[in-house]
Amino acid sequence: MGPNDSPSPARRREPAVIETERLLLRPLTRDDVDHMVTLHADPEVARFVPTFTRAQAYARLAEIEGQWTERGHGLCAVELKETGEFIGRCGLNHWDVFDEVEAGWTFQRSSWGRGYATEAARACVEWGFRRLDAPYFTAMIHPANTPSERVAQRLGFTPLREDHFLGHDVLVHARYRPGHEKR
Repeated sequence: MGPNDSPSPARRREPAVIETERLLLRPLTRDDVDHMVTLHADPEVARFVPTFTRAQAYARLAEIEGQWTERGHGLCAVELKETGEFIGRCGLNHWDVFDEVEAGWTFQRSSWGRGYATEAARACVEWGFRRLDAPYFTAMIHPANTPSERVAQRLGFTPLREDHFLGHDVLVHARYRPGHEKR
């Protein structure tokens, strides 16, 4: 299937990797290309994350699938448990440039303010600490993205450094593995 092909309507549903009280998180695949394009097309969402053409989304999803295969973790589609509706993406992404694993989250505007980002990201971080040997996870947040800053604080992330990434200044926060806190 190429970037201009649509997923089959009878697409098999991927099993959840992480389940919370309200959410199911499963690995993102190239079949999620329409979800990614739509999510990132909202101007309010795109204030802090890039927009994607269909081809760019397809290529990014292929990278995510590769990370799941090679590293055993990656970004997940977040779906409402009750309805199966796609509401965003969340997960752990390894960035070679920093040799760090970032906990990231992006949600549809219609789902903001309901605690989904905190619920999903908390579950991903806990899942990651059980499965990976990373001493900490980062969260790269645009300085003006106050809602994501609040999510990071609720999850126990603390400021680590300022950096420049993908053409933007970011504040990098860290959540240390219990017992490995920065001294």
